[in-house]
Amino acid sequence: MNTPVDKTDTPRALKRVLVYCGANLGSDPAFKAAAIEVGSALAKQGIGLVYGGGGVGLMGVVANAALDAGGEVIGVIPEALKALEVEHRSLTDMHIVPDMHSRKAMMLGLADAVIALPGGFGTMDELFEALTWSQIGYHRKLCGLLNVNGYYDHLIRWLEHSVASGLVRDVNLELLVHGTSVDLMIEDLRNKPFPFARKWISPTELDLKV
Repeated sequence: MNTPVDKTDTPRALKRVLVYCGANLGSDPAFKAAAIEVGSALAKQGIGLVYGGGGVGLMGVVANAALDAGGEVIGVIPEALKALEVEHRSLTDMHIVPDMHSRKAMMLGLADAVIALPGGFGTMDELFEALTWSQIGYHRKLCGLLNVNGYYDHLIRWLEHSVASGLVRDVNLELLVHGTSVDLMIEDLRNKPFPFARKWISPTELDLKV
């Protein structure tokens, strides 16, 4: 398929990247290793990290890795979750917001692209909201899905199934970069042309009669 793209904004500046990830470490040591690699890689490339502001789980790991490598780290956390996610107290900057909606909007507003590490419900909520906002034109920011040890294999298959089922346009999958290499993902987020994505599928595209 020849996906229409916009090459006018590539390569794009990545001043900051928003990382979504779990507030737990998970059972696979590879998750922690990937979080360290992401935080370190962003800092070494002079890219700031934006994340949920917690000091535990993969959230704490990615933040500490970026800080240890001399990077900028900005946290955004709702007042109600400061205790539950154990607010990180050594960040470059911390924003305390009233609720989750404010948190997600501020994090996206501070960043130029997204990377999702392994995570649970919250990570999926954040990632798919970012993708939805992208496909309806609220922002022009690509999202990356780091598939650590096959953690997201089933999700990627579901995404492909949703296209085959006519519920998602194939061009919209171009809004999501997925892979296993941190460096290649950052390169794609910087250099991949933004697709001219449109959310709605017409009956003509599905060869339906109306």
